[in-house]
Amino acid sequence: MKPARAAWLFLAPALLVLGVFFLLPVLGALGLSFTDYDLYALADLHRLRFVALGNYWALLHRPAFWAALGHTFYFVAVGVPLSLAASLGAALLLASPLARCRAFFRTALFAPVVTTAVAMAVVWRYLFNTQYGWANHVLGAIGIHPVDWLGDPHWAMPTIILFAVWKNFGYNMIILLAGLQAIPRELYEAARLDGASAWRQFRHISLPLLGPTLLMVTILTVSGYFQLFAEPYVMTEGGPLESTTSVLYLMYEDGFKWWNLGTAAAEAFLLFLVMFAATLALLRWPRRSGA
Repeated sequence: MKPARAAWLFLAPALLVLGVFFLLPVLGALGLSFTDYDLYALADLHRLRFVALGNYWALLHRPAFWAALGHTFYFVAVGVPLSLAASLGAALLLASPLARCRAFFRTALFAPVVTTAVAMAVVWRYLFNTQYGWANHVLGAIGIHPVDWLGDPHWAMPTIILFAVWKNFGYNMIILLAGLQAIPRELYEAARLDGASAWRQFRHISLPLLGPTLLMVTILTVSGYFQLFAEPYVMTEGGPLESTTSVLYLMYEDGFKWWNLGTAAAEAFLLFLVMFAATLALLRWPRRSGA
């Protein structure tokens, strides 16, 4: 048997599963976005109408969609740099020769990643409760008035960002730690012999050699943060005053609360286009910068 034929034979089961459970649903959702599929069509398919790009056109003229997109961009623009900084900082500390109990700290910092987001969001909702939350208890101990963390439109999204960073930075930390450990130690030894400070070693050795790894974790983090849903769903239900309503949360409400499934499918594909454009921009950015 030829190697190419053997390879396709081994890939066939996985491709079949992907085709049935991924490709077909995606194509079905794309077709759904060109219809006015709603609760009435769900009861009687004869009520289903083809509206072409009508759903997309309506969304582009819908203030609630643009507000949700703005909240999502805010979450990504603030949360991604914070998450990457926390991940890189933790990875650098764990990779340091002075670090002790690395296995314990790797496990402790990675634990939130494998913990259910809904369960941790419920815990954080109590920690940031206005009346009996731990956060306000600490502020009161130093003479600061309590803050309505999840009830104030100015504080709700920053609180969710803080939770998301804490919940997710451990995943990137493990990847960056592996990247740091793959850098030859001889480079650092030569730099120290030349009198390079720790900052110069990081700037001229660690950071450049971590470039591909940083690009990968940035793309993964941006893609994940654009899919903001569980945090506002559990902690704020999109409030207060819809200040934490993301595109994915709006899609959930349109699709499963109001049963406008055609509109929800269109929102999903518009979000995909935004994520695709962001990924392309990130992939082309190192070329423009000459990296």
